[in-house]
Amino acid sequence: MPEGAITKEGVRAYVEYLGKKGYKRSTVLRKLSSFRSFSAFAYKKKWLKEDPKRYLYRMKREKSLPRAVSYEEVQQLFSQPDTTSYFGLRDRSIMELLYSSALRIAELAKLNIQDLFLEKRRILVRGKGKKERLLPITDTAACWLKTYVEDPRRLQDTKEHKKMRDQSAVFLNKWGNRLHMRSIHRSFCLYLQASGLSASITPHTLRHSIATHWLEKGMDIKTIQKILGLDSVKTTTIYTKVSMRVKEEVYQKAHPLHKKM
Repeated sequence: MPEGAITKEGVRAYVEYLGKKGYKRSTVLRKLSSFRSFSAFAYKKKWLKEDPKRYLYRMKREKSLPRAVSYEEVQQLFSQPDTTSYFGLRDRSIMELLYSSALRIAELAKLNIQDLFLEKRRILVRGKGKKERLLPITDTAACWLKTYVEDPRRLQDTKEHKKMRDQSAVFLNKWGNRLHMRSIHRSFCLYLQASGLSASITPHTLRHSIATHWLEKGMDIKTIQKILGLDSVKTTTIYTKVSMRVKEEVYQKAHPLHKKM
């Protein structure tokens, strides 16, 4: 391979060519990654006299907007657990907290009884980097949570589950120990399937959704940032784009002249 075979101009021309051909950014990134690996190999084999790294600039990946579901879809999902059962009551409480307080699954799984201040409608959450934040919860969420943690079946051995072994954990599995993240996600997927909603909805979607709904109801971006436990307001501003997209989708569906293509 002759010296100067790879140049900054050549790489840019290649990227422009891929763009004109209609390739997605993710495809262009994948091709550049392969090109970068081959160039490094060629330099190591002394096929190239100059290290081409400085020519192979890194493109930033496009950040996709988080999915947000409507309040009606949230209610449809919430109606799936059989709340007359012990685990149905637990799972409805989990859903309420994921949505009403925008919790991450990891934060919810870490909740301890001593973190609940239900009379004051507050919970203490431990987020990323062990940072703590005191969050408000709705009357509805507090009611479901109170009903679950005070349910007498929590202290009983039954055919379905063992009595409480972990004295500190809020959410328990069938062995009476702390419920793990993967179990929360597994149950969520089963309820999602039963609801008939899109399979692309995840527990984290509820966090994105309530943040979007707060914004649409007039909550300021700084407050949303603090509730979500995000370090930067810049990260939170993505919800302004989500909110606009949701409004546009609702507008298109509701418009009398809207036609399906």
